[in-house]
Amino acid sequence: MRGHDMSDRREVIATVNGERRAELVAPRLLLSDFLRGHLGLTGTHVGCEHGVCGCCTVLFDGEPVRSCLMLAVQASGHEIDTVEGLSDGKVLHPLQEAFRREHALQCGFCTPGILMTLTAFLRDNPSPSRDEIRGALSGTLCRCTGYVNILNAVESYLEPGIGGTP
Repeated sequence: MRGHDMSDRREVIATVNGERRAELVAPRLLLSDFLRGHLGLTGTHVGCEHGVCGCCTVLFDGEPVRSCLMLAVQASGHEIDTVEGLSDGKVLHPLQEAFRREHALQCGFCTPGILMTLTAFLRDNPSPSRDEIRGALSGTLCRCTGYVNILNAVESYLEPGIGGTP
């Protein structure tokens, strides 16, 4: 990059979607920009850049975080999971499939952050009520769906044999 000495760079070594990744980055590079620009994981969307909308949510050591509020250097030595890591190649994760089946997205901009938020929530709360699901979604903004189909998708996912217990 023009005007930047490479000595300004810091090495980030993190496990991203199960794969060890190492990159030299500017010390003030945001985690969201690292994922998108350096690693090509553009499923992490950047909306408000203030941590309000939740579109940039990823899992950091298994917990949902706003990647627009973290520096890439903070990820060194940690595990990051993005929406790209949910599917197994061409096979959608059962939660993604439930979203597809229940028409739980429209423009799709918020969907990656919602999926990552719900992944952690459902791992920790395998039998939530509709109100608990609403609560889990309270930190994510969707301007298209009205959330009804998202709630329906989560409930569909929780059905036995799909994402719920067998």
